[in-house]
Amino acid sequence: MNRTQKGAWCILIASLFLILFGILLFTEIVILKNLFTSLHRFVALLLFSFMVPLFIFLRKKQSTAEVESDERDRLIIKRAILVSFVCVWIMLAAVCIIPRFIVGYTGSIAVWALSLINFVIFLVAMFIYSAAILVQYGWRDKDGEK
Repeated sequence: MNRTQKGAWCILIASLFLILFGILLFTEIVILKNLFTSLHRFVALLLFSFMVPLFIFLRKKQSTAEVESDERDRLIIKRAILVSFVCVWIMLAAVCIIPRFIVGYTGSIAVWALSLINFVIFLVAMFIYSAAILVQYGWRDKDGEK
């Protein structure tokens, strides 16, 4: 597993955990009307204590002869960025349309919700980026052929 794949796995796991933590917070605060409980603090502590070994794993090289990246890695990263960019624009279009159906034409959205929406779009974009990298590495054999 090269450095690009390790980074993609770390981003995938971190963004997945943050998305799940956001869903937990949303259900607790909006649906159940409970503000922060000890469960939130425990999950946040667990999340951050799990991230430290992930980033140590990311920085560790398999061997001293391991290269940073080659042409294939750069091509895979370029394609993953393109997929993530297209998904960001699709999500931004959806975020502009969906609130109209939820709050109506004359409704309003809180200012804090806009920054939260942008952060969620960022997390989903990073998830899609890392998944695109891993999918592209999974499609090819060890020598880079289909």
